Amino acid sequence: MRAAWYDRKGPARDVLVVGDLPDPQPGPGEVRIRVGASGINPGDVGKRWGPPGAPMPFPRVIPHSDGAGVIDAVGPGVDQQRVGQKVWCYGAQSYRPFGTAAECCVVPEGLAVQLPDNADTHLLDQAACLGIAGITGYRALFADGPVTGLTALVYGAAGGVGSIAAQIAVRDGAQVLGVVRTVAQRDFVRGLGAHEVFLADDPHLADRIRKAAPEGVHRIAEIDFAGHIDLNAQIIAVGATISSYYSAEPRPSIPYWPLGFADTTLRLLGSDDFTPQVKAHAAAELTSALLDGSLRISIAERLPLDRIATAHEHIERGTAGRVLLHI
Repeated sequence: MRAAWYDRKGPARDVLVVGDLPDPQPGPGEVRIRVGASGINPGDVGKRWGPPGAPMPFPRVIPHSDGAGVIDAVGPGVDQQRVGQKVWCYGAQSYRPFGTAAECCVVPEGLAVQLPDNADTHLLDQAACLGIAGITGYRALFADGPVTGLTALVYGAAGGVGSIAAQIAVRDGAQVLGVVRTVAQRDFVRGLGAHEVFLADDPHLADRIRKAAPEGVHRIAEIDFAGHIDLNAQIIAVGATISSYYSAEPRPSIPYWPLGFADTTLRLLGSDDFTPQVKAHAAAELTSALLDGSLRISIAERLPLDRIATAHEHIERGTAGRVLLHI
């Protein structure tokens, strides 16, 4: 099979290799996917980057955890009827060496989520972007139950995680507020169905959020725990949950009493380590949303496998929208 890999960490053009490797064979409980599209996440780039010379988790890594394609082989214990199914997958390179940046990828069968037989290339591309971003976005807002009738605030609402979180919260009947960096992003997030969208550098941001949510915000999907914790303490409702999947400060301080008096729940998210049940539930909900048209993914660029280094560089530069490899 054609595949991309790296044997050491470092800059994309220095360490990524594209060539031929033996076809992987599925073991017990596994399926092999003939990959059509490989989704790229910032975490995939971070794993590869290093710093240079940093220890490798495995001697060789085929990057990317997310993808979509067709099951073409199954291992012992897996129903043969799964052969031929169109699927999307997640976690392919989570604590495993070989991900989806290859013509074939082997994953435990539970990580291969079935799609309709008539799924076209457009749907497969969308599905290839669901894994890390979608499961994280879903968990950020739904870990404490449905959001119907609640107010949800999504920071970075134009990004991979935030845009999915915003859409699935709208789908569930929440009042969705978004925070973005630019006017163009504000217009984009409004197009996703968000009720109000604010600019992050607005000096009156807290006042504007309180005006939109006089009783406070119930669920917050947070892109920088340390950077926004003081603001969040001003705008939360009693019983609110703040779920963060990143913090610019590794040991942040918190305004304890404002959070305590609001009976606040703090959730710190690491998507690789969600339980299998949490991931499977989120994957099912994301698939339903994709199929009913209430969730769509903005794909900025589709590149061939041979241009994987360029694709990684786009991610490093913060390209708006998702970047895919077509295998």
